[in-house]
Amino acid sequence: MTDELKHTLAIIPHQPGCYQFYDENETVIYVGKAKDLKKRVSSYFNKYHDQPKTRILVRRIRKIKYIVVNSEEDTFLLENNLIKQLQPRYNVMLKDDKSYPYIVVKNEYFPRIYKTRNVVKDGSRYFGPFTSVQSVNALLDLVRKVYKIRTCRLNLTPENIAAGKFKVCLEYHIKRCEGPCEGLQSLDQYNKNVEEIIEILKGNVSIIEKQVVERMHALAEEMRFEEANELKEKLILIQNFRQKSQVVSNIDLNLDVFSIEESESSAFINYLHVVKGAVIQAYTFEYKKRLDESRQELLGLGVVEMRQRFGSEMKEIIVPIIPELKLSGVTFTVPQRGEKKKLLALSEMNVKQYKVDKLKKAEMLNPEQRATRILTTVQKDLRLKEMPWHIECFDNSNIQGTNPVAACVVFKKAKPAKKEYRHYNIKSVVGPDDYASMREVVERRYSRLINEGSPLPQLIVVDGGKGQLHAAIESLQKIGLKGKTAVIGIAERLEEIYYPNDPVPLYIDKNSETLKLIQQLRDEAHRFGLAFHRKKRSKTQVASELDGIEGIGPATKKKLLSHFKSIKRIKEADDQEVKNLIGKSKGENIRKWIENSK
Repeated sequence: MTDELKHTLAIIPHQPGCYQFYDENETVIYVGKAKDLKKRVSSYFNKYHDQPKTRILVRRIRKIKYIVVNSEEDTFLLENNLIKQLQPRYNVMLKDDKSYPYIVVKNEYFPRIYKTRNVVKDGSRYFGPFTSVQSVNALLDLVRKVYKIRTCRLNLTPENIAAGKFKVCLEYHIKRCEGPCEGLQSLDQYNKNVEEIIEILKGNVSIIEKQVVERMHALAEEMRFEEANELKEKLILIQNFRQKSQVVSNIDLNLDVFSIEESESSAFINYLHVVKGAVIQAYTFEYKKRLDESRQELLGLGVVEMRQRFGSEMKEIIVPIIPELKLSGVTFTVPQRGEKKKLLALSEMNVKQYKVDKLKKAEMLNPEQRATRILTTVQKDLRLKEMPWHIECFDNSNIQGTNPVAACVVFKKAKPAKKEYRHYNIKSVVGPDDYASMREVVERRYSRLINEGSPLPQLIVVDGGKGQLHAAIESLQKIGLKGKTAVIGIAERLEEIYYPNDPVPLYIDKNSETLKLIQQLRDEAHRFGLAFHRKKRSKTQVASELDGIEGIGPATKKKLLSHFKSIKRIKEADDQEVKNLIGKSKGENIRKWIENSK
């Protein structure tokens, strides 16, 4: 496997989407879909394949590209579009050329509503495409039962009906049609039912849901449970039958879509080519910035590049901002809602994913780059004089004043340095005094580092508000370190950062990497401190029960607890059993202790 493939597999996201395999000639040889891209694509390379054809395919793969979408349903539709457009070698014999089904509301008197795979421009309304034929059939079946829509192909014009050209058929007699062919149902009444069905096809199933539930209850009261259950199963299918697709629209759109994301040194541009409402091409690329180019200028360069490369002559281009570009006969549109807005959102999702993946891949090749990027942000956000390569965070832990302990966690290059973590038993403080505990721990920590000649951190983080911070500053001043290293306090509301001698906190953006790193520091300090406190408290509780008994040493305690498992069971045990285990003399001492404890 090449290094490029390894890096792609490492960064590919756990999201639904379609993937494309390229060979050494940059030709697409396979298109596939996945509800989890990382798991599916990785499976080609981490297990043995029984099929020779698949093994040959894997050997020929030199590059992987992918397109992320919102739902599993969209992966089916996008895969279908890409296979038809690209005709990859290893898909040809595996896929037929059928289209996914639509539901059409026919443009005619007393409109028919039925499933079709052919979209015709005749004024009819089309809904779809749908990935589940089973759900489409269940929906149409239920709609016909509830609304009694006609299924015949008769030309039901008002003139033909008035002339009495038609007679009701079996559907009328079995109560699945209201007989509009004989004028037994008016056009207005029929069209009201059609309007409700259109709402259902748009995704609002609450209308039909209410009627179906009422019908289910009625069937249950009549003891017709099998029919009621059949209705229930169909209703469940309808409730889940559809998510609005972003990769295939039922509106006949022909356009290009562009979106842009930036970093300090690059611009990333995504291009979608949409023909007859379907995304048939997707491509993302990177521009290296040379000067202080604007977003509008960069986007304009991208539009020209992609349209020339792929030979697009679309007359409408969807963009997030109007670029610095004029093309003859071409309209730029910044959509605010509707199908075009959804296509722009799909493009923006892919360009953001590309930017994230590019960053991850660069950081895999150069781990120092990640630390530098994060710590540069921390230095800027916290207004520090030095880059905080070495950060230490303190946390106190006690429960109702018992077993007070503290923890110091150390991060170097924005990552935990667990071998340098330290626990502290509080020695000079009696009772729950967090400020005094913080003073003691900070003084002990940095007095020792100074005496040993060890490097000091560029940033000290104190878990607590102004009081805890002030206590830490007092200790640093006492040992001559005040002002030589930056110190901040973090309040319960994590985004509040306190500085020495400044009563007004600094507020940090909740989505910033600075806040994520500080949160990781605090969580690690909590975890480390609580684990030590729990261990110490457990030992104390066991020791306080047995240590005061004459003649009972560590070996006897271990033997008792190994046998009886708990202090409670020792107290409830038979005297003879205890004496048999540890001897008569020690057993009598245990009995005296039990009596005294009562």
